[in-house]
Amino acid sequence: MRSRGSDGARRWPLRRVFGLIAGIAGVLTILAVALATVVLVRLTDARETLLDRIGPAVRAGQQLSAALVDQETGVRGFGMARGEEFLDPYHDGIIAEQRAVATLRELDGSGRVEGLGPDIADVEAAADAWRAEYAEPAIAATRSGAATGPAEAERGRLLFDEVRAASTNLLDDLESARVAARERLEAAARFVTAVGIAIAVVIVGFLTAAGIALRRAVLSPISQLADQVRRVVSGDVGRTVEGTGPREIAELGEDVDAMRVHILRELNAQQQINRRLDEQARDLERSNRDLEQFAYVASHDLQEPLRKVSSFCQLLQRRYGGQLDERADQYIEFAVDGAQRMQRLINDLLAFSRVGRTTAGFVPVELDAVARAAVASQETARAEAHGEVVIDELPQVPGDAALLQQLLANLIGNALKFRSEGVRPEVRISAAPADDGWEISVRDNGIGIEPEYADKVFVIFQRLHARDMYAGTGIGLALAKKIVEFHGGRIWVDTDPHDEPGATIRFTLPALPPVSHVTTDDPAVADGVAEKETV
Repeated sequence: MRSRGSDGARRWPLRRVFGLIAGIAGVLTILAVALATVVLVRLTDARETLLDRIGPAVRAGQQLSAALVDQETGVRGFGMARGEEFLDPYHDGIIAEQRAVATLRELDGSGRVEGLGPDIADVEAAADAWRAEYAEPAIAATRSGAATGPAEAERGRLLFDEVRAASTNLLDDLESARVAARERLEAAARFVTAVGIAIAVVIVGFLTAAGIALRRAVLSPISQLADQVRRVVSGDVGRTVEGTGPREIAELGEDVDAMRVHILRELNAQQQINRRLDEQARDLERSNRDLEQFAYVASHDLQEPLRKVSSFCQLLQRRYGGQLDERADQYIEFAVDGAQRMQRLINDLLAFSRVGRTTAGFVPVELDAVARAAVASQETARAEAHGEVVIDELPQVPGDAALLQQLLANLIGNALKFRSEGVRPEVRISAAPADDGWEISVRDNGIGIEPEYADKVFVIFQRLHARDMYAGTGIGLALAKKIVEFHGGRIWVDTDPHDEPGATIRFTLPALPPVSHVTTDDPAVADGVAEKETV
């Protein structure tokens, strides 16, 4: 029988096998990461050049060209109609030209787009020459009542042709830069693909070779050891478990029982951890309930002292308004307005904290009636805005009628408040079947909501506009979200592009469970059932 020492001396230990494989894998990984980093940096640089450098420059160049054409149009229109309003395109075009030139110079000065300086200088020189030698004299002559002669008109046309040529040259250079940048981006993308394929081939080859080596050095000895263990488990307890192959596998047989004990110990520890997590979850839930209770109690207890402050401030305003100096009247007005805004804030906080606290259970609710009640509650705002609220056919859903009315009232009030200047507000409430319920939509033709703020508007106290522009506490949409989620739905801003102005708020509500059919031989009962379904 060969000794374990002499046999082990002729065999590689597993650590050496795995160390070799890991070393090769590490080298390949470093090379792959380095190569991938290089190609990704090239791709990113090409993409940034096209989108963040050339793209803004092209847009600024197009804006510059359009501004110059607007100036020429304004001068020509003023010369023909002799009305000062026809010079608006001229003046606006000068401002737009300055902005576009500033943008181009910024891009050129920062090094993000190179070679724009001469083209910009040519355009500015030609535009300044056209304005100095033709546009301003022609405007002055027209204002004095003199007509622009054919020679001056021809001179102006030639000067503006130089402006147009310089602008076209700038746009051509920008277009050439964009084409070159796009070609570099495509070349970088192709290079990324080629590198990815090469890395994949290397990885597959390495994994294949490593698999064969591991099978011979590790898997076969482990399979033999496992076969012996299965025989022991099957009842051959007198059989000696002896590992073959690397000495680590031979020692594995001795550690099987220790591993079992270790696993049992870890399982017990994990169960204790799970119990502690459950306790912490219950503590957190209790803490949240206590926090909601605190908010409710605090807001409720603030009502009485704030009501006194507001009443006495209003009394001061009524009794002494106009009798004191202007600054005193202004201070009183600030106090009254602050107290009223605090009252609205506390009322909204109370409403926010009450969601789910006063509801005993859900009942079938006719959304048509709830929507009409919500519109009625906003009648003052609707009349002041001269708005129109259209209610399409709405379904019956399970829920709390008061909360659903508050939800629709908040959404309608927001739609009437955030209206476009000079546009009559129009609000439409509609419904459509969803996967597991109904999708309700509240659409308006107001100022709309930018897509980047689609999630922020539902955060409590989140305001997108200054307080002096649109009044409010910043709780309305957060309250709407809490009501919808209490009913098991979700609410969001529709960010899909559409041609019509305004915003669309959508939320889902569950559908009523199907009503079981009643079968009876009693005509009276049958008539009663039929009458109830009709109602």
